[in-house]
Amino acid sequence: MTDEDPLPPYVPLASEGPVADTPMWLSHHWPDGYERCAVVAGRHVCRRCLFMYPIALVAAVVAAVGPWWPRDLDPVLIPLLPLPAVVDFVLDNLRIVRYSPTRQATLTAIGALAAGAGYVRYLDRPGDPLVWATVVVYGLVCAAAAFAGHRRIAS
Repeated sequence: MTDEDPLPPYVPLASEGPVADTPMWLSHHWPDGYERCAVVAGRHVCRRCLFMYPIALVAAVVAAVGPWWPRDLDPVLIPLLPLPAVVDFVLDNLRIVRYSPTRQATLTAIGALAAGAGYVRYLDRPGDPLVWATVVVYGLVCAAAAFAGHRRIAS
């Protein structure tokens, strides 16, 4: 120990288990779930978010400039494109399928296209029923699957 470093580094006891090295707002996972994250600048970042937000942002900009599909297809594509990612999330959380980073990234990227179009619809009309129905239904389905999966593991 020196005057500049008065305390030795913290070393967890073996009984304590792994210690989180990244805030939950970045990783969304405890250390035992860090395989679901990518390491960016030494921090664990949720892989789903790493694909979702940049792609959705680019898709929103493109959709705002000029939609890449006819707007009358929004009621089909906005709920349909994220559906495979939602199904994967549910099956993964219920431990019916094994986690796959490639599958997660691919399905998230597809759903992000709809999210971008949905962002533009929301900005045009904050109460858009298509956007809110998609968000609420898929949000409830995913929350129920996460809750059921957590309870299944705990028991």
